[in-house]
Amino acid sequence: MIIFPAIDILAGKCVRLTQGDFKQQTTFSDNPAAIAVKWQQCGAEYLHLVDLDGALAGESRNLSTIKTILDTITIPAQLGGGIRDLKTIDKLLQLGLSRVILGSIAVKDPALVKEAVKEFGNKIVVGIDAKEGFVAVEGWGKTSSLSSIELGQRMFEVGVSQTIFTDISRDGKLSGVNIAATCELAVKTKLKVIASGGVSGLGDIKELKQQASCGIEGVIVGKAIYTGNLDLTTAIAYCKE
Repeated sequence: MIIFPAIDILAGKCVRLTQGDFKQQTTFSDNPAAIAVKWQQCGAEYLHLVDLDGALAGESRNLSTIKTILDTITIPAQLGGGIRDLKTIDKLLQLGLSRVILGSIAVKDPALVKEAVKEFGNKIVVGIDAKEGFVAVEGWGKTSSLSSIELGQRMFEVGVSQTIFTDISRDGKLSGVNIAATCELAVKTKLKVIASGGVSGLGDIKELKQQASCGIEGVIVGKAIYTGNLDLTTAIAYCKE
């Protein structure tokens, strides 16, 4: 199981939000690239980047910061936030990203996701962010009438193989991962799932690893590694056992 340290970028800074609420933000660094190097030195094999400004605006907004990160690290990185057309996907992959994460557009335009998978293959990942089982879009500002299971099944049908599943109610709260919902999504959609939201410490990592057989292949860690609740080096070593 792969651990993905998260770097959420807002106005060029590394921040963390609580439940996706921009009014509940904590700034951890003015230098996201330095944080990226720190996580790489801790043994991270893959970084998870989020363009928060992009998620709100519906278009990429932190490209210079993202480029600096990519030029600084030697491990692969994936990015989500405001990616909603093929031109942007191509531009970001050319920038040096290994994968891009499509969120709102998966709900609004599944045909575009199908075209993206056809053109870029497994470099396309879909983010499924849920509030009480229903998919949230536009920077988590709106909740759709589509369930996370339904969206996952639709994405599998158009060729997507991997998703990042976030239980928004737990994100940034260190309250534990919603493992039951994560496993259910993996089993019912046949997608490979990266868990996200609520990691509070090594106990969550251990429980996720025990459930990996249902289709969980990774976990994104954010607030827990910034607050010290989770030691990244220890967690990575455990996942490699």
